[in-house]
Amino acid sequence: MYNYLVKKLIRKSFGLVNERRFEELLKSAVPNVRHSFAGDHSLGGTRNDRAAFRAWLERLARVMPKLFIEVDQIIVHNWPGSTFAVVHWTATAILENGDPYLNKGVHFITLKWGKATSIDVYEDTLAVYNGLEKQYNAGIQEAKASQIVS
Repeated sequence: MYNYLVKKLIRKSFGLVNERRFEELLKSAVPNVRHSFAGDHSLGGTRNDRAAFRAWLERLARVMPKLFIEVDQIIVHNWPGSTFAVVHWTATAILENGDPYLNKGVHFITLKWGKATSIDVYEDTLAVYNGLEKQYNAGIQEAKASQIVS
């Protein structure tokens, strides 16, 4: 039953990202949540608090406004005081130049009593980099901004 509830919470969280409802999403994270996103680009780096994570989510929405993430599989391990989840997903979008974007990746999420304490994201960093380059060339300047880190 617990695994079912965690999977439901995680699916809801990805839905909130797709709907750009970040304030609601951030309620499911501890104040000092650690969020890392692999890659040497404007979405890469590590954040160690909700404010920086919020800024990162807002940037994601601006640089990839048509991004949609579909959860493919969730694996949950352990119990409420220390839960580890692996989420396999597929991200798609239509870029500003009309090109399709496709990326597959995983989130490694650590939760404590239903709140995310750590989120590590691993994806095809070259796909992200190339997508951001196309967005920059289409006029989204922030696609080449410095990483948001804290």
